[in-house]
Amino acid sequence: MGDILSFPELADSTISLHDIDEERLRTTVIVAHKIAERLEANPTIEATLDRRAALDSADYAINMIQVGGYKPGTVIDFEVPRKVGLRQTIADTLGIGGIMRGLRTIPVLIDMSRDMEEVCPDVLHLNHVNPMAMNCWALSRATPIKTVGLCHSVQGTLMEIAMDMGVTPNEINYICAGINHMAFYLRLECDGQDLYPRLRQVLEEDRVPDHNRVRYEMFKRLGYFVTESSEHFSEYTPWFIKRDRPDLIEKFNIPLDEYITRCEDQIASWEKLRKKLEDPRRKVRVSRSEEYGSLIIHSQETGTPRVVYGNVANTGLIDNLPQGCCVEVPCLVDENGVQPTKIGALPPQLAALMQTNVNVQSLTVEAALSGKREHIYHAAMLDPHTAAELDLDQIWSLVDDLIAAHGDWLPEYR
Repeated sequence: MGDILSFPELADSTISLHDIDEERLRTTVIVAHKIAERLEANPTIEATLDRRAALDSADYAINMIQVGGYKPGTVIDFEVPRKVGLRQTIADTLGIGGIMRGLRTIPVLIDMSRDMEEVCPDVLHLNHVNPMAMNCWALSRATPIKTVGLCHSVQGTLMEIAMDMGVTPNEINYICAGINHMAFYLRLECDGQDLYPRLRQVLEEDRVPDHNRVRYEMFKRLGYFVTESSEHFSEYTPWFIKRDRPDLIEKFNIPLDEYITRCEDQIASWEKLRKKLEDPRRKVRVSRSEEYGSLIIHSQETGTPRVVYGNVANTGLIDNLPQGCCVEVPCLVDENGVQPTKIGALPPQLAALMQTNVNVQSLTVEAALSGKREHIYHAAMLDPHTAAELDLDQIWSLVDDLIAAHGDWLPEYR
């Protein structure tokens, strides 16, 4: 809201807030008015527990939900696999946790898109919900609603490696492409000079930050730097998290159960933060974020051209990834909408690594859209981390246990 209302051209927007939690919605309304006051904006702020009412006649729908929440959703995704020795770090994108999160999220997103088809068919759906690639791929198959998946890993990682190289991020010219959380910087330049030799110096001089050991290891092996964090990336491959190799966990500083820790910390601090936010004597501090959503809205409304990174269907954008899968590429945005850029062929080693993740995404989407339980087993079979730790009988049994633990959070699978 702060990003949107900081643009003068958007300062009188109508913002319709929706939540399924009445108390949380009440807090958000208070904060919305404080943001508007701080920015001297004059929006119309609406709030409703009725999703269709919130979406009615919307031009943009900004979606940030977590189906199942921390409890029971995230807890199930971690605790059930842990019983058979399968450990995870984030579990929101790939792996057995990402598969289950996708299965409980996709039906809700499709139901939401059905509302959009009826009450705001021309809306642009800005999706922040993980597992990003699975969700956007499913929506592209299931609904005509225009969806762009938005993440912050491209611009966030750029700031990190710029700091490692001693370069100002704004000085860097780059092209990045791939799939969400596994896109790579194909070009990284400053004043026309390739910056990759400078990034290799970080390795050679042993200056790799402790939290980024996995990504720099992959840079050393693949020749390109990946966009998502080491804790994320470590569970997208078969090489880093192994129950019989605690030395690897220590060597690469892999934070097992990291998402559980983050959630617990946030929940513990929320009540205190909520009281501060609701205190009428306290003003809020508003600063522009690095998120793309407001930039897309502003560019479409004003015609101001910008390039953002979006997750969209692969309609001939990346030659050596499957047609229709969800890819993350640079997109031009102006009054004509979001226009993805054709990349061509990725370096073969990068495309091959991405394909191992696309396989899992494809089968999870197939399971969600077809209702066939067999494809859940297939997705888990082909997941790189799960397959590296468990045999086929263990994988089958784990899927059964996870489906049972989810109960009504999942639709019935045939």
